Amino acid sequence: MVTGDLFYSPTMSESVDNRNGNKHDEYNNTHPDDVDWKLPIAFNKPRHTATIEGVNCITQTWRMKERMKTVSVALVLCLNVGVDPPDVVKTQPCARLECWIDPQLMSPQKALEMIGKNLQLQYERWQPRARYKQSLDPTVEEVKKLCTSLRRNAKEERVLFHYNGHGVPKPTSNGEIWVFNRVSRLASLIFHCRITYTQYIPLSVYDLQTWMGAPSIYVYDCSNAGIIVDSFQQFAEQHEREYEMEKQAVQHNRTAGVASATAPSYKNCIQLAACAASQILPMNPDLPADIFTACLTTPITIALRWFVMQNTSKLVPKVSLDLIDKIPGQLSDRRTMLGELNWIFTAITDTIAWNTLPRDLFQRLFRQDLLVASLFRNFLLAERILRSYDCTPVSFPKLPPTFQHPMWQAWDLALDLSLAQLAAVLESETLFVHSPFFEEQLTAFQVWLTLGSKSRNPPEQLPIVLQVLLSQVHRLRALELLGKFLDLGPWAVNLALSVGIFPYVLKLLQSNARELRPLLVFIWAKILAVDSTCQADLVRDHGHKYFLSVLQDPTIPSEHRTLAAFVLASIVNNYPAGQEAALKGSLVSICLEQLGDPNPLLRQWLCLCLARLWHNYDAARWCGVRDIAHEKLYTLLQDPIPEVRAAAVYALGTFINSVTKRSEHANNIDQIIAMTLINTVSHDMSPLVRKELVVALQWMVLHFENSFVTLAVAEENSRRDPVVETLSPFTGMRRIGSRDRLKILSPNNAYGTDTTDFSQDRMKRVSSSSSISSLGQSSFGNLPSLSYGSVYMKLWHGLCSLDSDPHPSVATMSQKVTNHIRNQVKECSVPKEVTEAKLPSISLPPSPSSRASFLTKGESLPTVSATSEILRPPRVPLHGSRTRKTPPINTITEEADEVLGFKNPLTTSLFVEWNCAQFAQPVSLESETESTNDIESRAHYEREWRYLRNKKQRRDAKEEQIRVARGRLESQVFHTRSPQPPEVVTFHPFDKHLAVAAKDCFGIWDWQTGTRLTYCTSRGSKMARVTALGFINSHDVALLMTGSDDGSVRIWKNYCNMLGRDPTLLTAWQALADAQPASKSPSAGVPGSTVHNSASAGLITSWEQRSLTLAVTGDVRIVRLWDAETELKKQDIPTGADICATCLDTDGSGTLMALGCGDGSVRLFDRRLPPHEARVMTWREHTAWVLGAYFRGTATGAPRLITGSLSGDIRFFDLRKNSSVNTVQTAQGITAMAVHNVADIFTCASMNQCISVYNMSGQNLNAIKSYEGFMGTRIGPVSCLNFHPYRVVLAAGCMDSSVSVYASEPRR
Repeated sequence: MVTGDLFYSPTMSESVDNRNGNKHDEYNNTHPDDVDWKLPIAFNKPRHTATIEGVNCITQTWRMKERMKTVSVALVLCLNVGVDPPDVVKTQPCARLECWIDPQLMSPQKALEMIGKNLQLQYERWQPRARYKQSLDPTVEEVKKLCTSLRRNAKEERVLFHYNGHGVPKPTSNGEIWVFNRVSRLASLIFHCRITYTQYIPLSVYDLQTWMGAPSIYVYDCSNAGIIVDSFQQFAEQHEREYEMEKQAVQHNRTAGVASATAPSYKNCIQLAACAASQILPMNPDLPADIFTACLTTPITIALRWFVMQNTSKLVPKVSLDLIDKIPGQLSDRRTMLGELNWIFTAITDTIAWNTLPRDLFQRLFRQDLLVASLFRNFLLAERILRSYDCTPVSFPKLPPTFQHPMWQAWDLALDLSLAQLAAVLESETLFVHSPFFEEQLTAFQVWLTLGSKSRNPPEQLPIVLQVLLSQVHRLRALELLGKFLDLGPWAVNLALSVGIFPYVLKLLQSNARELRPLLVFIWAKILAVDSTCQADLVRDHGHKYFLSVLQDPTIPSEHRTLAAFVLASIVNNYPAGQEAALKGSLVSICLEQLGDPNPLLRQWLCLCLARLWHNYDAARWCGVRDIAHEKLYTLLQDPIPEVRAAAVYALGTFINSVTKRSEHANNIDQIIAMTLINTVSHDMSPLVRKELVVALQWMVLHFENSFVTLAVAEENSRRDPVVETLSPFTGMRRIGSRDRLKILSPNNAYGTDTTDFSQDRMKRVSSSSSISSLGQSSFGNLPSLSYGSVYMKLWHGLCSLDSDPHPSVATMSQKVTNHIRNQVKECSVPKEVTEAKLPSISLPPSPSSRASFLTKGESLPTVSATSEILRPPRVPLHGSRTRKTPPINTITEEADEVLGFKNPLTTSLFVEWNCAQFAQPVSLESETESTNDIESRAHYEREWRYLRNKKQRRDAKEEQIRVARGRLESQVFHTRSPQPPEVVTFHPFDKHLAVAAKDCFGIWDWQTGTRLTYCTSRGSKMARVTALGFINSHDVALLMTGSDDGSVRIWKNYCNMLGRDPTLLTAWQALADAQPASKSPSAGVPGSTVHNSASAGLITSWEQRSLTLAVTGDVRIVRLWDAETELKKQDIPTGADICATCLDTDGSGTLMALGCGDGSVRLFDRRLPPHEARVMTWREHTAWVLGAYFRGTATGAPRLITGSLSGDIRFFDLRKNSSVNTVQTAQGITAMAVHNVADIFTCASMNQCISVYNMSGQNLNAIKSYEGFMGTRIGPVSCLNFHPYRVVLAAGCMDSSVSVYASEPRR
């Protein structure tokens, strides 16, 4: 480019006239005060703010360990019809109905049989498939035979024993119930007459336990039934004691006797008793005699009768007991009045139990066995009815009292509304109006959701929501509310699962209703995020097909397809049956077709779904190979969303690891994938992506372990051989310059001819030798020759570069992989003389046939020739023969290690688990910043306070800015000593924070109080020094950016040690990796200068908050722009100079950029143009190192650039002209300069230890030569200067480790 020429661009005039007069245009008076609200915020996504970890929730035991079924029922009726037991005096009239049959209307024997038949029918309503056996007025032997027979047939399942003792005496305190003797029974059968004398025979509950075994359930319908429950537990303990004694006797005597295989578990048997130990059953003639049995087996009938008998039923006074028997409908038909009442009753009793019982007890009694659940639901009704007659039903396990639960009022209302319309319904069933019960309960649930949280009691309507799922009328609303409840978090999912939601939503997957699809995929995503074991149930019931159909339907919104992708990813996760079912459902092709979807979350989960599908599943991998899945995933490696890139890397990593049988074809594909990964994402800005890269590349190391061991052996040998070091043309890079030199860690460097004596052709010849002897640690970062070596060499070099990644997590993970190989080298190392003898025969593994596709532009194919051998000291002649020698033990071919089974990973990340955990937490697909968008939230109020503070400080600083142009800037308001000489200083715009960088450390001081807030290392290499500091998001919660001369950039949060917390590294990356280095300036300094003779500027940065862009340059030939939003490299703009860049400034709006260079040239760039056309102006008026370049606006709006060099000349440029419009000559030789962003002043630090302040006309306002105080000493040589962005305050750092702040007014 010709000096001084102006290259016109079509966008230049717009830039100049309208947009870029002032780098900080938000400071202008004309700019609105709410500028802070319009500025975006960087590095505030969940990947930055949240801990990368899986879901941390304790899944409750909602899934029963063993489902049980009551398969046998013994109905034992001791009625002795017509004869009252001697110990009970009955009232007249008295309750007579047994199973709704009046025994006085027929002969005793027929009545007995009818009652037994009816009782069986009543039980069959609840368990139709059980085996029923009746024993009517039995003897002891008959009961024994019945019980042992049922237990034998039931095996490990549950047996029910129903005992009706209305015709025998009450149970005894010794734990006995009564049956009959054989003589009296025979007489009644032979003579069909009433026996006046009957002999009652006691039956011990101890014997009954022995015959019934366990598990069992007992129902006692007799007076004083509580005695049986108490005795039962005593006998159960006796059984256990006898078992232990028998067991000890067998062990002690070693006799032939064998103790029972398992201990008796009678304590766990379930018992239901009609009343307490001292109570007798009610004898109200309006009630059945077996009211307890009626409640347990015919709850709706008895509930209606009891309700009509109460005084509360005044709304329906005309309903008689006879009328309620005429209620139309079937119990099983919810569309009828009777069926709806039964449905409501089930929902209410379930709700009462769930809200009253402990969770484990509820699971055992109400979810394990259908018959037991029905009996206990009805038992709650029995407690309510019998307590009104001074009877207290007893159960074991004991239940808390429920007869006064508020839900019973809802039941009474439902009965009232139904009976009120009974007369009209009996005339015409079409007049039946359904109960509003379920609609009202859903409304109550909705109200709870608006106020509900984990800290409140669970919603009592949750079991009712389950019942509503059975209704097509309310199903849609119920699913919507259920989804909102599950979205509250894992605790809500666990509650829903414990109440029994699972079988309901599983069955709903058979529905074809399209309106249910979004709700069902959301609900299932929530369930699987908390409990992934549901995958087996889905595959068993073919539920995966539902989600496959949702995923491949393009008419469904992408948010719901994302949920379907997550569900399918959960189904195939480490579950071979799920992987096979999904593969048969064409999941691979379905996912690949949608990889270009605009929704990033869908793209991410498609990748993760594919990754889990072919993880350790060869068939899915080869299906992917046929569909070139790996090549389609390559495009996502440059996706604008880091999570998508990480997911694509993870998918390619599992693709590599999915091969169960190695072949040349498989190896070639894996090598292509690995090389694509190392060339594409090894220098990704996001550590999230680089971690997944390490995880992916470890599979190459594990599967081709011996090849990497060979490389590590050669690396070790080259480290021991100094001659090899001298033969490497690139090791000299470490020697140029001094500590200021910018280190370039790159596998792709293409060094210019001026960096070494070797020509470009010579470089390529040496590179293509595939030499691995130059892999020494000292030259590892500077070996472009590795690009031309084998695939494994390139991968090994990439992993070794990641060993020194700026982010410690990435470096640690990479070191685990490389140390795995290096440790093997140490373990199998041989004596040095043996190594030297075998060194000539160690050669690289052959490269794959498809290597040409890995080569970067301009590289040549490797040749198998004399240079294929290891580069050796001159005393060993190079072998020119192509014939391989017999390989030593360490020389391994390219084939992968043949090890059966799958490899255990060396390192893992929690990226996938973290993504899954996000579905377990409240999900908002609309906005990620919901909390700050909520104007009532604390986050919004805090932000509003900060922005008002910023506005006030900007306004207060205007007076200072105007006054200082004619005033002085010399009052020292802060002075301290840094542990090391400062090299960079910068102010926070709004907080009283002064950031100071010194060597590899940074410190923060409060410059108003003089307090040091923090001082810590930047965690980089000890040889690297921090050369750039800046505040990101300074208008909000600020972050501190540090840039080191090794090319690394680190972003810190909590940088000022707030609340005693140490600074936290938010993110870090290599900002100038693989950039072409600049030449060393032959004469960068000026006579007498000691500061810049090293000809290295380190890392130079410029941050633009408005565009979230970080411009980075330094000892390289480009300016690299990083996008903090996408965490991707935007572009590389060539500087056009062979010298290092020394200063950089951007206009704040993403358009113009100015660059000062070590040769004195100043270059102007328009970033809207293509990179090679972006340089629109070059001024060469300075003759020495440019110290600073600053964009400024003017009163006329014309943009202006102010630059200064070591020679002391300060030049003012109008961007529209090809030469400077003004020049101010300061002292001869300056070491630092700074220009205020708004005020019309600038300052320079001269060689003679003096800081001079000038206005824009060049007038010297004042000079600072010594520190304040009594006998203030002379200030040291100034190394850095910087103005506050708004206040007229200057910070200066000196070589004597002092840091001072000067203001236009004295400290108050």
